[in-house]
Amino acid sequence: MSTEFNFHALKSAERLPSPSGTALTIMNLVQKDDTSVKQLAEAVKVDPALTSRILNFANSAAFGAHRPIANVNEAVQMMGMQAVRNFALSLSLVSNNRKGHCADFDYNTFWMKSLAMAVAIAALTARERTAAPEEAFTLGLLSEIGQLALATVWPDIFGECLRSAQGDTLIKLECERFAIDHKALTLMLMQDWGLPGLFLDALKLSFQPPQAEVTRTVRFASQLAFARQLSHYCVADDQYRAALLADVQKEAIPHNFTDETLSQFIDQINQQWQDWGKLINIKTDTRLAFPTTQAEQSDVLPGLDILLVDDDPLILVRLSKQLTHAGHHVAVCPDGEAALKHVLENKPQIIITDWRMQPMDGLALCRTLRSSAIGKNLYIIMLTAAETEDELVEAFDVGIDDYVTKPVNLKILLARIRAGQRITTLQQEVEREKQDIQRTNAELAVANRKLGIMANTDLLTDLPNRRYALARLAQEWESAQRYNRPISVLMLDLDHFKLVNDTLGHDAGDEVLSHTAKLLKAASRATDIACRLGGEEFLIIATNTDGKTAVLLAERIRIAIQTHQPNGLALKRPITVSIGVAGSIGNQPGWNELIKQADRALYVVKAGRRNATQLASEL
Repeated sequence: MSTEFNFHALKSAERLPSPSGTALTIMNLVQKDDTSVKQLAEAVKVDPALTSRILNFANSAAFGAHRPIANVNEAVQMMGMQAVRNFALSLSLVSNNRKGHCADFDYNTFWMKSLAMAVAIAALTARERTAAPEEAFTLGLLSEIGQLALATVWPDIFGECLRSAQGDTLIKLECERFAIDHKALTLMLMQDWGLPGLFLDALKLSFQPPQAEVTRTVRFASQLAFARQLSHYCVADDQYRAALLADVQKEAIPHNFTDETLSQFIDQINQQWQDWGKLINIKTDTRLAFPTTQAEQSDVLPGLDILLVDDDPLILVRLSKQLTHAGHHVAVCPDGEAALKHVLENKPQIIITDWRMQPMDGLALCRTLRSSAIGKNLYIIMLTAAETEDELVEAFDVGIDDYVTKPVNLKILLARIRAGQRITTLQQEVEREKQDIQRTNAELAVANRKLGIMANTDLLTDLPNRRYALARLAQEWESAQRYNRPISVLMLDLDHFKLVNDTLGHDAGDEVLSHTAKLLKAASRATDIACRLGGEEFLIIATNTDGKTAVLLAERIRIAIQTHQPNGLALKRPITVSIGVAGSIGNQPGWNELIKQADRALYVVKAGRRNATQLASEL
């Protein structure tokens, strides 16, 4: 699958979850080499909410501070600039994506689970330092961000996937509808935001069976997998917790927990999870019965969703009862400020508001709503004792749609509401037509992406093909130049492959190629791009990697291919691979020359003993 092609198509929609405000400023500052801790701290101080959260985290048990930290400069210095950057990024994404248009996606449950994952992995890495807890917290919080991205860009289609999915079939449905799944999209977003390669590799491994090899990345991946299980335990109801406990205890053993220390650890995580929920406004009081369905729909009430605003409690009680009896769903607020907050959070269809109120009256409420995108289409009815022409003209000028004089005649009010209902019904029809058009455009975009993938994917191995490989290499080389980062390429050629075709036939040769492609993807890092050039030749683009580091990658791939032979084939020789490696920093050599150098290094290996790796600069 040509995943990067997919990502650029998604990014062009300009609706992906993305950081904004102070977080964007901080990300830009950290990208500059000459930014000081003081400058970063000053940027943090601009946002009081971010300031309090960073101080809270710097003093948390997960961070392990030995003395209270009350100064933002000190907190930034102790956490590190990258940690502050990642922290601001994650909190910005939470703040900007608490709600959305995908009715079948439960946004609060998503963030509730994500926060539990963040707290769990921060606590685990504080026990065994595979990664800094403050950075691991960010990874945990964003570990399923691909789901939010799909819900944001294609709410209707993703909603259909959620309604149809049973268990792991969601991944399959996502691939069918979007030509990508949320796990792969999560890795792409994290890479685009500049999270460390260790994070991407470990997160990718955490979804796979446990690895026998003991490395820092593998240990971190194991912690992530265990943190995911702990997060499920946190959000589960009592009945399902009992069913989960045995598996949690079993998975805790490799992490050096006893039953007693595990119980204490879970209590600690649960408390931190609730504390963080209060700090960043994520509800943690909901308990889920697993396996959960995404965003179960509540029954739709008849009539309209009406907000009634008046500072007279007797009027609120009387009118709300009468309107509810008439079949409407009624919410009440005592003044304009409370009403404004309610509108932003709940989006009613009609507002019935009194004129004279404190501290914000009906005219100020109407004026504020009409100046915002969310209030432009609201139908607003004013309750007023004013009867002069000038006062009514003023009310219509600020944006009311209709008015009813006090004392309120219920028949007249219901008639005004019916008039408003016709308008809101027309608006809903227009919105549905707009959504139908967006849906059609989204389906066309998916079809175009699939066609693009077909044009850029080798059908036998499911790897990107030669066309994609060369275009992507040119793009990555330009990026490496821009940021003065290293880039390397690996040219791979299967040894004695012709012998397989000659003795066992082309079907066996195809099986060997498919087997090799799977090993390449498994042995490569999340940031590496493995491609098939044609025949038995493969290319790997290793971004932000110098030549000597790329040799280590090449050796890992060579050993994997040599060790894991295809099953069921009577091979005359074991399958092995020869690899030529070339690296570049700056503008020399260009990407064309880089391929030529790697190819020359490969030729040297092929002319010699084969089943070896050669770095071009050492020839």
